[in-house]
Amino acid sequence: MHLDFLGSLERTQTCGELRPEQAGADVVLMGWVNRRRDHGNLIFLDVRDRTGITQVVLDKELDGAAHAKGEAARPEYVVAVKGTVRLRGAGLENPNMLTGAIEVVATELLLLNDAKTPPFSPAEDAIANEEVRLKYRYLDLRREEMQRNFALRSRVAMAIRNYLVDEGFLEIETPFMTRSTPEGARDYLVPSRVHAGNFYALPQSPQIFKQILMISGFDRYFQIARCFRDEDLRADRQPEFTQIDLETTFPKQETIFRIVEGFLRAAFATAGVTIQGGFVRMTYDEAIRRYGIDKPDMRLPAMVDLTEVLTPELRTTLKVEQGLPVIGFTVPKAGVLSGTQKRALVEEIRGSFGDCGLDFLDVARLRTNEAFQPLAEAIAAKLNAEQIVFGGNNFTTDDLAIVITPKLGTPETWNYDPQWIPKKVGALRLELGKKFADKHGLFAKTGTARDYKFLWVTDFPMYEWDEAAGVWQAAHHPFTSPHEDDITSGRLVHDKGAVRALAYDIVLNGTELGSGSIRIHRKDVQAEIFRSLGMSDEEAKERFGFFLDALEYGTPPHGGIALGLDRIVMILAGATSLREVIAFPKTAKAIDLMVDAPTPVSEAQMRELSLRTVTRS
Repeated sequence: MHLDFLGSLERTQTCGELRPEQAGADVVLMGWVNRRRDHGNLIFLDVRDRTGITQVVLDKELDGAAHAKGEAARPEYVVAVKGTVRLRGAGLENPNMLTGAIEVVATELLLLNDAKTPPFSPAEDAIANEEVRLKYRYLDLRREEMQRNFALRSRVAMAIRNYLVDEGFLEIETPFMTRSTPEGARDYLVPSRVHAGNFYALPQSPQIFKQILMISGFDRYFQIARCFRDEDLRADRQPEFTQIDLETTFPKQETIFRIVEGFLRAAFATAGVTIQGGFVRMTYDEAIRRYGIDKPDMRLPAMVDLTEVLTPELRTTLKVEQGLPVIGFTVPKAGVLSGTQKRALVEEIRGSFGDCGLDFLDVARLRTNEAFQPLAEAIAAKLNAEQIVFGGNNFTTDDLAIVITPKLGTPETWNYDPQWIPKKVGALRLELGKKFADKHGLFAKTGTARDYKFLWVTDFPMYEWDEAAGVWQAAHHPFTSPHEDDITSGRLVHDKGAVRALAYDIVLNGTELGSGSIRIHRKDVQAEIFRSLGMSDEEAKERFGFFLDALEYGTPPHGGIALGLDRIVMILAGATSLREVIAFPKTAKAIDLMVDAPTPVSEAQMRELSLRTVTRS
């Protein structure tokens, strides 16, 4: 088959651009054959580019040469079409296409390149086998859904960039090759050829560099930054990802909140979403108490403390453990459950909690027992009150009321972590919410039913206890400032578990979009934080000497935040995985199936880098 050269032909319109007003115009389109339909003397080609699809008609009586080439064309061939726009006949319009009212009658068809039969068709709406999609990513990215996702990503990034520039931020790049610093995950290391035995690290974030930019007097910095973390992967994690990273001098937390809320409103507007109202705010302790998690999904009503509702006498009658908290919550519109369904639910709850002995107290059944009606009504009243606070409707028979009555089960865990029970109940709240409420569109991924519930979580613990290592670790990162009164009171030294950080997270529908903090700007405080983490002054100087030195040269108070651009776009696109919004992602095993990476390298390369491989036992 003879393939054509483009010659002097130049594209005049894209394939999604033509409308009835252009009927009669001579045009040149270029793109891929999406579908081909052969009706003898008439051949129809749907020609596609990233803007859409136009139907092209090849009429044998009008142009035999073009028709003959149309007979040779197959899906995914690259073609150029010269022709005239005309209105489709009455009743032949396609209302599902933006170009569905017109077609192009070809006077010339060029076959610019052929194509093997692909392993899947980009014309398909969904491809079941993700590994095949990732191996042939260049075909997968031709699909309309993927093209739409990356157009959205581009608009979101541009909206954020424009907003921050208008707010006086400068866009500044920071290095990809730096030194290894503690950021909470393993570093990707880059061996140095020039300095044998030494390594650069790819940045987990631009943290230290953006703080040094504040010391350098740039006042307001941002970067849409590539970051790298060698950690176990899941649907919302990738080894390389993109952050909206910013830092500013002399801020209060309110300053950061206002800036972030502003660019999120601008970003969501590009997807046709207007963020209604203000962003809720709550402390970490309140989030754990009300939701059992530090990234609450507020589309479900909060948990309710029912401990005082159950008197010691009622606890004895109902065989509820004395002295332990009782927590309830509702799942809206779950529907009335049968006795069999409730018994299955009890077993499911017990299965979810293992040996910790949590049971389900059936509020509906209590209502049918005259002796317990007052208790049931008291529980319902508490649930109602909590839902009203958070904007829900009054508790009805269609709502599933869950009351968890703990048993000691594993007292070691309970004694070690007083928040253990609310955390476990919070996990159950989410599990049952997705099981029962999702069928009513409460967790809709896209469309007008989509509900966006933003909040700020503040005052995180400064430290986390590492049971395995027997040491306190930085809960956020070691450059986060504690509350001033936690420094002056001595808690920083004597009661680390009570120290609060000036750290904050922005959360949307149970997903952490970003995390930030007010930073330490004094060398004496930074040195004390390093010591509190078990780091000697010598070790701190070896690892962070350049940063500690910089703090001695007039460092202004500063703070910032980093949000995951990939996660924002994933949510707006209604996708379930970051792989749907990252052009060339890795699998869950950190493999790039398209380019087959990672791979071994030659012995010559290894020698040049003074490296050799060893087999791990």
